[in-house]
Amino acid sequence: MRYTEAAKPYVEKKLTLAKVAWQKGEKQVAFKFLEDAHVIGQQSTYYHTMVHYHMLQHGIRTRDIKEIIGQIIRLIGALTKTAIGLLPVGNTGCANVSAFRPLPISKENRKILGKIRDAQS
Repeated sequence: MRYTEAAKPYVEKKLTLAKVAWQKGEKQVAFKFLEDAHVIGQQSTYYHTMVHYHMLQHGIRTRDIKEIIGQIIRLIGALTKTAIGLLPVGNTGCANVSAFRPLPISKENRKILGKIRDAQS
């Protein structure tokens, strides 16, 4: 099974949780779910790009210029660099963190990534 297929239920769940949080007015919680979706979907060009698109939309809705600019740059990077493996593991994808900086992965996301790896075997 390809990574994109294996990651789909986990990334989609995080995106849904982000949408629900946004609808409840919980903007920071919504963005945290987007960050989780980024960590989980980062190895898939499709999901990596999609999550950055959602982060861009979040930046637009919150009128956060730094996030908007950061996400435009990251969208281009996701489209062009994911397939060749230029990914800092654990990076949350937000504009407040260097796009090149690896970060620790939460226990929950490590568990999800393990399930994805198992599904690929």
